[in-house]
Amino acid sequence: MNKNILEMRNITKTFPGVKALDNVNFQVEKGEIHCLVGENGAGKSTLMKVLSGVYPHGEYSGDIVLNGEVQKFQGISDSEKAGIAIIYQELALIPELPVYENIFLGHELTKGKMIDWNETIKRAGEMLKKVKLNNVNPATKIKDLGVGKQQLVEIAKALSKDVKLLILDEPTAALNEDDSQNLLMLLRELKEQGVTSIMISHKLKEVLAIADTVTVLRDGQTICSLSAVKGEISESIIIKHMVGREIDNIFPSRDKKDFGDIVLEVRDWHAYNPELGRDILNGLDFNVRKGEIVGIAGLMGAGRTELAHSIFGNPADYKIKGDLFVMGQKKKFKNPNDAIKAGIAYVTEDRKGNGLILIDDIKQNITIANLKSLTKQGIVNSNEEIKAANHYKSSLNIKAPSVEQKVGNLSGGNQQKVSLGKWLFVSPKVLILDEPTRGIDVGAKFEIYTLMNKLVDQGMSIIMISSELPEILGMSDRIYVVSGGKIAGELLSTEATQEKIMEMATN
Repeated sequence: MNKNILEMRNITKTFPGVKALDNVNFQVEKGEIHCLVGENGAGKSTLMKVLSGVYPHGEYSGDIVLNGEVQKFQGISDSEKAGIAIIYQELALIPELPVYENIFLGHELTKGKMIDWNETIKRAGEMLKKVKLNNVNPATKIKDLGVGKQQLVEIAKALSKDVKLLILDEPTAALNEDDSQNLLMLLRELKEQGVTSIMISHKLKEVLAIADTVTVLRDGQTICSLSAVKGEISESIIIKHMVGREIDNIFPSRDKKDFGDIVLEVRDWHAYNPELGRDILNGLDFNVRKGEIVGIAGLMGAGRTELAHSIFGNPADYKIKGDLFVMGQKKKFKNPNDAIKAGIAYVTEDRKGNGLILIDDIKQNITIANLKSLTKQGIVNSNEEIKAANHYKSSLNIKAPSVEQKVGNLSGGNQQKVSLGKWLFVSPKVLILDEPTRGIDVGAKFEIYTLMNKLVDQGMSIIMISSELPEILGMSDRIYVVSGGKIAGELLSTEATQEKIMEMATN
């Protein structure tokens, strides 16, 4: 008897100039949690889009065999009818609609020719209980739920379609620790109920905690499948197969730590949010010196990103009180352009929403923040623009056929490098990195860490906001811990531990 619910045989998928999948073979057993890992651009999401019908039969070669039958999905609706549901990192929910409408959107419950709203609300409540959202009213609008609960609503939506094979693409990327653990616990419970799950994740600790099997893709090819039962799964083995080499230390060492004068400083910094009707930052004092990496740690909602926004000049969002100094000179930024002129650059945590123009190419995204340097009498020098873009494509190792490649077609790690290139082209004195490695793989992380070290060695200053404590500890020279909109403590890298940071963050 065939134990596999799914077999994907010799799947090949090409895009213009790129072979995204090259004869990939992938098998999933019934009732298991199967994790799919690999560097950005390895082909994980593409493989799942083939499986779910996003790329219809005819746009790829190879076979999809589900429960022993060859499938030729022409769209997502076909895969859903077969019992497959896919949940992307960017949730497909409508914020203004209530939970019950979102759960049954596209497969409404009807009585005659009319939607049966009473049955819809009742069934939505049942689905919410299945995903441990017993306390959520089905009439609540999606926009009024936190990201973690929205993720669970997506799973409730999948369960309402009688899903047999659940695919989750980076499900915990935007979740805090508690929400992430709740989601993993739910996947285990769904497994007991007979639901098979495929999870794409870069968080290897979560993979180790939950996976029955791990399949590694690299450069569009299947490298191996590892079994938990056989004791084949470990972090070092996964990393070795992912990157094709061993990474002994994911945080590259930095010999030179020659800090100069204070480059940026804020004193008694307050930010009032008119929508909330309160201060979200309350009298912060902090600074960063030339050639230093300063880490900003804290729990979600502590005010870390708000600190970056307020420094970068977003008066429309906040009313600011306090003093800001750049190179010892007092500054007041009316908008981000003022901050850029003063030598401050900000790489946002939301690279797809606010950091990049996905429909434009690499060249346009890299040069947009400093286009004036390539302009004479209102005309952009296209040759110089291409030259600048190619410089950063090469120096940042952006994997793409050319700088004419659309950014929306790049992997997450390469998109992040484009976002970095955009701000490096401005030649900032201070680079603020907000979650610089969120949603990217271990190999791309190492490249970004190496670049950070190189930049500070050259005299740049970096402020790094991160939810990953190993990253904060591994890369920072000095750490500020934010809690409740205040600085809860300051630690040198030599004295900092995860326990000390968490103690400050939770006070």
